[in-house]
Amino acid sequence: MAGLRQQTSGTVTINGAPILKPDPDRVGVVFQEASLFPWLTAEENVEFPLALRGVAKSERRAKAQDALRLVGLDGFGKRHPHELSGGMKQRVSIARGLVQDPPVLLMDEPFAALDEQTRMTMGDELLRIWAATGKTVVFVTHSLTEAVYLADEVVVMSPRPGRIVDHLQVPLARPRTYEMLSGDAFGRLRDRIWRHIKKSA
Repeated sequence: MAGLRQQTSGTVTINGAPILKPDPDRVGVVFQEASLFPWLTAEENVEFPLALRGVAKSERRAKAQDALRLVGLDGFGKRHPHELSGGMKQRVSIARGLVQDPPVLLMDEPFAALDEQTRMTMGDELLRIWAATGKTVVFVTHSLTEAVYLADEVVVMSPRPGRIVDHLQVPLARPRTYEMLSGDAFGRLRDRIWRHIKKSA
């Protein structure tokens, strides 16, 4: 979907134009690991894709600061990765994915390495960022709870060969709250996903 590998069949299009190669103007990517350059500050890590494109230093600095502010890291731009917690590093990674203002943000298990409390907090942060930007977010996760809590719709895939086994809408009200996790509607959606996963295992 990000154009990093050639598809075996089908096409991925955004506004009618196919994705044939990496295009950060259209698809921002956040990986499972933050993958920050340890010798760069948080601000410089966010600036990096803009620097590669020759964007003027003053412009890329302003864009990086705006992106860090959006993810709740205003005031942390001069910190290096070793001075940041795991959740903060992922926020920097999200800011880097957003800095070129793509309409789509692809997130590949970005919270998998975080502890449960930080993971829930980051989920709420992602929902806040999504509401503020209106971007389309494609979020890959192995967590049933995370899938239902974050999404408007969930696509369930089977392992080897990967194929779509279910596509369900999530009709839960927004804003999402922690209390919803213990509700009947949430439980039914999570159980439906689990039945497909168990059958495909």
